Amino acid sequence: MLTTLENDFDNGFLNALRAPARAATIAAADDCYGWMIGTWEMDVLHYRVGLGGVRRRGEIHCGWVLEGRAVQDVWIMPPGDHPDDPAAAHSMYGSTLRIWDPALQAWRVTFVNPATGQRNDLIGRRIGRDLVQIGTRADGTPIRWNFTEITQDSFRWTGVALAQDGVTWTLQAEFQARRSTPVSAR
Repeated sequence: MLTTLENDFDNGFLNALRAPARAATIAAADDCYGWMIGTWEMDVLHYRVGLGGVRRRGEIHCGWVLEGRAVQDVWIMPPGDHPDDPAAAHSMYGSTLRIWDPALQAWRVTFVNPATGQRNDLIGRRIGRDLVQIGTRADGTPIRWNFTEITQDSFRWTGVALAQDGVTWTLQAEFQARRSTPVSAR
């Protein structure tokens, strides 16, 4: 049970972190991630290794933070309570922070999963209708993460990594997400 002091801190911290909307300094044309704001359910189609027909699910929670200058999310798999073994090969409890960099005219993207020690740094841009994020893992492995098939209520996300041969891109993860409360139902 939270003490009054802990409750005050939690409320103060969360209120200081969250923002109601995009900052005015980010043009609508540069807003690549605002469409993600909300809660999503996801079907896990592939995660590091083939799932052998086993159905896996997850959830994503996303919002504007830091006075609307960034978009932050939490990706959780399996959904609900944190798994007993958060370092298990098919579990995830991580957060992505996406910050608009006006000098670069792109988004700086950092994902961390403290339970597994995973950290990735990428640069995100819109290419056509897709969002393409290119970067590296902490160990220097080149990666590419893509949001495709984006609608207001669904998207497909894939993550690939460059194999040691320096030529072959290997699928690491594939998720199909749908908004928990569709925009059309609001």
